[in-house]
Amino acid sequence: MTSPTPPIRTRFAPSPTGFLHIGGARTALFCYLAARATNGQFILRIEDTDRERSTEQSTQAILDGLAWLNLDYDEGPFYQSERFPRYQERVERLLDEGKAYRCYCSKERLDRLREEAIAAGEKPRYDGRCRDLASAPEGIEPVIRFRNPDEGSVAFDDRVRGRIEVDNSELDDLVIQRADGSPTYNFAVVIDDLDMNINLVIRGDDHINNTPRQINIYRALGAEAPEFGHVPMILGGDGARLSKRHGAVSVLAWREAGYLPDALINYLARLGWSDGDQEVFSRAQLIERFRIEDVNRKPSRFDTEKLDWLNQHYLREGAQDQLHTELGWHFEKAGLSADAGPPLADLVSVQSERFETLVELVEQSRPFYSDFESFDPGAAKKHLRPVAAEPLAALKTRLESLEDWVPDALQDAVQATADALEIGFGKIGMPLRVALMGHGQSPGINHTLWLVGRERTLDRIQRALDFIAERAAERS
Repeated sequence: MTSPTPPIRTRFAPSPTGFLHIGGARTALFCYLAARATNGQFILRIEDTDRERSTEQSTQAILDGLAWLNLDYDEGPFYQSERFPRYQERVERLLDEGKAYRCYCSKERLDRLREEAIAAGEKPRYDGRCRDLASAPEGIEPVIRFRNPDEGSVAFDDRVRGRIEVDNSELDDLVIQRADGSPTYNFAVVIDDLDMNINLVIRGDDHINNTPRQINIYRALGAEAPEFGHVPMILGGDGARLSKRHGAVSVLAWREAGYLPDALINYLARLGWSDGDQEVFSRAQLIERFRIEDVNRKPSRFDTEKLDWLNQHYLREGAQDQLHTELGWHFEKAGLSADAGPPLADLVSVQSERFETLVELVEQSRPFYSDFESFDPGAAKKHLRPVAAEPLAALKTRLESLEDWVPDALQDAVQATADALEIGFGKIGMPLRVALMGHGQSPGINHTLWLVGRERTLDRIQRALDFIAERAAERS
């Protein structure tokens, strides 16, 4: 019998220098699932030490994106900008123990070292000039560098990538505190993860080169490093790094484009993770089955067509409360009132099969909730002709006395009218569609009548009859 997996305590730690994009959202999801799958904790930390680029607007965009995706965190958000005294305390400790030192090298000297190394085909690195200075130059605010071990190596078993080992000779003495007293990423993240008892760090594989440096800092502090799982990047469909043209936009932009949170969550989970051939997963299934070790090492490709397919699935079969909430948001955004037409459940039952996004669904459902100003000229010219007046008038009379305004009865009424006039169904169906919608596109005519409703239907048929009469008068 295998022992149960210990609870995972992990964190999502974005920098508020931009929006929450697809890659960040997937990392947050993997952190969330890893924690929930083991009855652990998911923590949110905002890494806002970059004072020039961090903004409140970006922070709020991150919080709003996580809230929309329903990635609820157990602790936080914590802000690095509020923890500067703690970082300073740890820097002083390393200085006192000789595990860090003050560096007075100018930017010009460091740039020259870099250029010389590149010219020689070597990896740029600091040469340790200030490691053992006898005296400090005056008038220069130093940075603080970590004294990296000269010998040995750093090895760790990545939960996604497997065994990784790096010789300390390949690592130089990184800056852990800038001249203005602010901590650098590689130092602050170690202190935070240590203080917050993080035991698994899940992040993008662009951080792999940082990990050996951070492990050395843990060791210098006499602490055990957490485990790591570095997930691969996401590529566009063309194999290039995901960019705005592929969809690397704000997560909330996907909401504006008409996607459901559960559809995007399902899609993000499948970007690099799998459980057999199954494509559709409920959140409960994801939590039950997710293991970080099952994440693929290779980059994943973003496929908008698959996301569209998933979104339509959730339009048809997803949680109704979420669907109605999102529909209401899109109605308001489109300047419509969801109370001015058929119940949303009725609308979805008809329209969800026809569209892939909520934006399409709402826009194409506009005539069910508000009156249109005029008929589409092309559709009116083709279908609202004098020959259509008799069947429309006959149908209007039949509908006025119809007791049950339901799809089957409405279908029978239209068919009975066509039969009575001895005309094909299309001779009445298309003029009726234009009369009801203002154009020639709609669901089946019975469902169109049902969704438009009795009062609007009768008014619009009369409007079409008036339109036909006016055109006939103009020509006479």
